[in-house]
Amino acid sequence: MASRGKPAEPRRPVPRLYLVTPQDPSGLADLLAQALGAADIAAVLLRLSDGEECRQVDHIKTLAGAVRDKGAALLVDGRPDLAARAGADGAHLDGVDRLKAALSILKPGRIAGCGGLASRHDAMVAGEAGADYVMFGEPGTAGERPAFRAISERVAWWAELFEIPCVGFAGSLDEVEPLAAAGAEFVALSDCVFADRRGCSTAVAEAARRLEMAETPA
Repeated sequence: MASRGKPAEPRRPVPRLYLVTPQDPSGLADLLAQALGAADIAAVLLRLSDGEECRQVDHIKTLAGAVRDKGAALLVDGRPDLAARAGADGAHLDGVDRLKAALSILKPGRIAGCGGLASRHDAMVAGEAGADYVMFGEPGTAGERPAFRAISERVAWWAELFEIPCVGFAGSLDEVEPLAAAGAEFVALSDCVFADRRGCSTAVAEAARRLEMAETPA
């Protein structure tokens, strides 16, 4: 029997996961293999430890194949020059100034993402400058984050007004559903999956289930 009620609102596609690696490279290849095998992953942001650039380039190249084999993009955190040298898919930049400085290196063939956006104005400037996505809620250098309510409100504001994709950073698995419900196209995960005592694959699979359950806006 056909319903006479109000037609159901269309839903956005289910958001996808975006992994941010630990900075310590030890065991990272195995952790990534577990994570990439547990759910659909859109992108992996590789955080580099200090060291010689030749070794960093080799590290990027070593991981790139495994990431791409699972259909994910490999981005390099803060080093667009190394992303280009190693053939990565792009880079993530902290702040508008660094984004603008990286565009000539990354464009047109690579992804340029931007985080570290302290205000709505900064986010709009990043979008106008050519960012392929903006990220809200990632920890600062000392590990500090805004209140989650502020992060969720920023995601909802962006998703309602702009077409450029938004990444919401989840500090815990409990933040996955609210960020998806707020309108994030991607939900970033880092320590809450890589340091999960149950194992990385279990945590990533749980995050994917929570995305499926989220009531995403039209």
